[in-house]
Amino acid sequence: MEPLAIIWFVAIALLWTGYLLLEGFDLGVGMHMIFSTRSERDRRVMLNTIGPVWDGNEVWLITAVAALFAAFSPWYAALLSALYVPLTLALLGLIVRAVGIEYRGKVGTRVWATFWTYMIGLGSAAVAFFIGALLALTSIGLPIDGNGDRVGGPFAWLSWPALVGGLAVVGFALAHSATFLALKADGPVRRRASGFAVRWAPLCLLPLLVWIAMVQFEHGAGPAGWTVALLAVVSGGVGWAQARAGREGLAFTGYAGTGLFGLAAIFLAMFPVLLPSTIDSAFDITVQSAAHSTYTLGVLTAITVVALPVILCYQAWSYWVFRHRVTPGMIPEPHVILPAILRAEDAGRQV
Repeated sequence: MEPLAIIWFVAIALLWTGYLLLEGFDLGVGMHMIFSTRSERDRRVMLNTIGPVWDGNEVWLITAVAALFAAFSPWYAALLSALYVPLTLALLGLIVRAVGIEYRGKVGTRVWATFWTYMIGLGSAAVAFFIGALLALTSIGLPIDGNGDRVGGPFAWLSWPALVGGLAVVGFALAHSATFLALKADGPVRRRASGFAVRWAPLCLLPLLVWIAMVQFEHGAGPAGWTVALLAVVSGGVGWAQARAGREGLAFTGYAGTGLFGLAAIFLAMFPVLLPSTIDSAFDITVQSAAHSTYTLGVLTAITVVALPVILCYQAWSYWVFRHRVTPGMIPEPHVILPAILRAEDAGRQV
């Protein structure tokens, strides 16, 4: 098997993992804004914890999908064409969520803020659920034929694995974001998030553990896969114990480790299959059958070696700059901001 093809399989696995870990907590914050508090100030504290980083986190999704196209286009074509319904719904969720984050503070009325709060929360939930369904189906299988075409109607993807994967990412986002809020916020938001991380996070992580186990059984994972899966469970247990002890940074690391080791176990069990066919294993899309030429993968590798460190350094710098907690005292009262063009027109009339 071409070594560069294996490297790019690992790279794509890392990109999806990075998306789950980084976008996971800001999707979870969006969902927490709906049910964790009714206080406008607390909701604005939550929103400000992710304000500097949420759009940068979405780059990981774009890069992961672009890497699928660049390195394994048959995988990209089969997966995205078979799942165009959940992908469209996920994109709508991304759009609604982004518009909500940008528009929520533009009008200082309670009705306006409440409407966009729900748009942010529901959009975040939709993105988490449908991306989770996509990842679960690529790890367990889709009804595809020898040409990589979906067999069945537009809802042939709707199955128990899709439901488990969707709930897994939603649950992980809620648990992961609770420790993030406990680490990044202060006041009532911090206290409620810490409580959620202790009381509800283990239940939220359960679908992720079920998905991991399903993949191990489906692909007949060996000792390495089960060992990494066990590390995901242990990491979650450590995160819960640290949350109970009030060690917020270690709790965040522990729950993040569940996502990290969990996806590692899933991709390790899958290899070398990229997209299993539930019709016939002879129709499986594999690393060897889907990889581009050595020349193409070599060019991609050269570009990545130059560009990736720059992107990682920039994102790490942004997290460092905005590393401090967001406190309620930092949040001003809602007020109307007159656009500069209207201020200039008003000044002209006064003259």
